[in-house]
Order: sequence, then structure tokens, then C-alpha cells
Amino acid sequence: MTFRSSSRFDVVVSDIDGCLAPESHAPMDSTTLLSIRAHNLAAIERRDRPVLTLCSGRPLPFGEALARMLANSVMPVICENGVWLYDPRSNTYLRDPAITPDHQRMVAEASRWVELKLGPRGVVIQPGKTSSIALYHDDTLFLRSLEGEVRSAFAAHGWTFRVSMTWLYINCDLPHVSKSTGIDRLVAMMGLDPNRLAGIGDTPADAAIADRVAYFCCPANASPGIKPRANYISPHEEAKGVLDILEHLRGV
Repeated sequence: MTFRSSSRFDVVVSDIDGCLAPESHAPMDSTTLLSIRAHNLAAIERRDRPVLTLCSGRPLPFGEALARMLANSVMPVICENGVWLYDPRSNTYLRDPAITPDHQRMVAEASRWVELKLGPRGVVIQPGKTSSIALYHDDTLFLRSLEGEVRSAFAAHGWTFRVSMTWLYINCDLPHVSKSTGIDRLVAMMGLDPNRLAGIGDTPADAAIADRVAYFCCPANASPGIKPRANYISPHEEAKGVLDILEHLRGV
């Protein structure tokens, strides 16, 4: 069953870190998030504005919790860079069927290498992910210096991952799974019209969102590498930027 609104867009697909939440470990802007929650409640009741859902590299439990807080009870949430869809209508967890047991074994082997070779140097694996790996160190410059070593080691072992540095993590994702494929699954599952999708992102990794939506927006804090893709850039940062974007979309 699809979701249709009387506005130009039915769904807004938003990244979390740097958009709805700070990139850092700073507290979330709960006051603004409550305003976004009110937007979603109105969208679901009145069908006069797009409902906001999530498309993030964060593990599924994080995405599920935030979706519940934002009162998204109708639109699946994309987590772990496309690995999972969480469907709030039925409380179901749907892994991309293109992920095979062989892929899972590769993730497990690469994770063991990280713990053996990089763990003694202070690198930890972000908890909660199941079919990808995110590496963290509290010294981001040091972590960034390891990106080439990780790429080389994975290639030497025949582990095929898409390795990319975000603001705070080295993400190691299966090459055939992404935010784009997550949106494709969402569109197919919900019978959505891609021409009626909007998106929000703040880093070059969110080009995967921009590629699948008709109208792409950024908060003011977005990286220069993604801003050229934007149809609209909010003058506000992070959650306040998302709220401003939701208001902007109602007038487009």
C-alpha cells in the first residue's frame, strides 16, 4: 500500500548523522525533533505533506528507535547503508536478499582481522551492524591514516568491500548494497513514485540518496562535496535545517 499526500512529495528520505542528529556525540536537539515528530503526525493524519523516513548508515536498532521517536508509523526505514529495512507497520526486519551466507562469512573474516590487527592500536568496530563494518577511533586523524591500510589488506585477502571515510568512521560496505539500493527496495515495497520523493543529506556518501530522489536538500553544515547536488540548501544546521527543509518542501 502506497502513501500519497496532496503536496508535491509523498516521502522525504533523510540521513541521520549531520542532519537529524549531530555528527559528533553531542546531545540531539530534542526540541526540534519534537517539531519534526509533529510534522510526521500531521502528514499521516492529514496527508497534506510528505512523511519523513530515514536512510542511514546507522545500525537498525538506532534507526528503529529514532523512527519511533519521530512518529513514523507508516514508512519503512533504511538502515546500515541499505542492508536493512525496518517496517514500522508490522515491526519486521528485512535484510537485502542479495546478501548471501558467503557475504556474511566475508564480513565475519574481515571483522576478525580488524580486531586482531587494528584492535591493539585502539580501533573498535561500531556495535550493532550485521552485514558491514564501521571502524572507529577517538583520534579521527589517526583513523583516517589507516584507510589505505584497510583497503590494501582487504584486497590482499580477497574481501570485496566499498571502503569509505565519513566524518568519524571508516565504513566497509558490501559493494552491491547501498543507500541507493535501500531506496530502490523501499520504492518497490511501498509502490512509491520516485518523482514524488525528496531527500536530505550532508556528505558525499549521500549522493546515493540524491541519485534516487526528485528533489535533494542539504542542511547548512553539509560538506562542500555534496552541496552542488542540492536543489535547496537550508540556512540552518542539522535538525533545525531538516525542519526548515520540511517547511520549504511544502511550498515547492
